[in-house]
Amino acid sequence: MTENKLPCGFESFGFKKEILDGIKEAGFKVPSPVQEQVIPLIMRGKDVIAQSHTGTGKTAAFGLPVMNNMQKNIGIELLVITPTRELAAQISDEIFRLLKYAGIRTGTILGGHSYNRQIKILQSGVQVLAAAPGSLLDMFKSGKIEIFEPITVVLDEADEMLDMGFLDDIKEIF
Repeated sequence: MTENKLPCGFESFGFKKEILDGIKEAGFKVPSPVQEQVIPLIMRGKDVIAQSHTGTGKTAAFGLPVMNNMQKNIGIELLVITPTRELAAQISDEIFRLLKYAGIRTGTILGGHSYNRQIKILQSGVQVLAAAPGSLLDMFKSGKIEIFEPITVVLDEADEMLDMGFLDDIKEIF
């Protein structure tokens, strides 16, 4: 009789317990194909370009390995640049949900909202920041936030940002 082999879960990636606890509570059981391919590469410090349909777990694919390696005390370690403020909020919420037990704080910079509240959150110490390029540049140019040097930068939906004309903004951010 042959044994049915179950697909390996997130434990096989070597995540810290607090990351695994967040994954479990979020209801993730088996990595999606994009997660299976991307997570090991990011865990080894490789640069990655990944393309996958909406809803396939790309945020967890890039977020989990980066968060697993965070130092937690050196300021913003992960900057996620997105084409829209709605996507920035969605990514921040998803990462917050996965980080529930990891002691990692998230923040967003969203145009059309009070920058004062957003600045207070940033100043309180966040390790993950999600923002649209225009809003992030506005904050830099107005002197509301200092330039920072994240360890990892993710351009989420980079093709969409290029289509929307954000190339110069992205260059300026870098």
